[in-house]
Amino acid sequence: MEQINILDIVGYPAIVVCCFLIGMIAKNIKQIGDEWIPCICGFCGGALGALAMHIIPDFPANNIIAAIAVGIVSGLGATGVHQVYKQFSKKEDGDKE
Repeated sequence: MEQINILDIVGYPAIVVCCFLIGMIAKNIKQIGDEWIPCICGFCGGALGALAMHIIPDFPANNIIAAIAVGIVSGLGATGVHQVYKQFSKKEDGDKE
């Protein structure tokens, strides 16, 4: 049985969390429309994925294209995490009424 190394999976949540925070910052900037936030998160995720490939020794991507792709998917995942939170909080608010 293969052993799972914690460093193999630590890059993904770190990119998601960073992109989530970037998305929240972008949401609070009035000049940025909401439709641009997923693009911003995806772009920042790609950049963070390329950076993580060089910083995290056991990053799962072994080339720059794969690292950028992992980062973009993680960045877009941050947008999905926000939408799930938003939908659950909307249902909870509806239950209180």
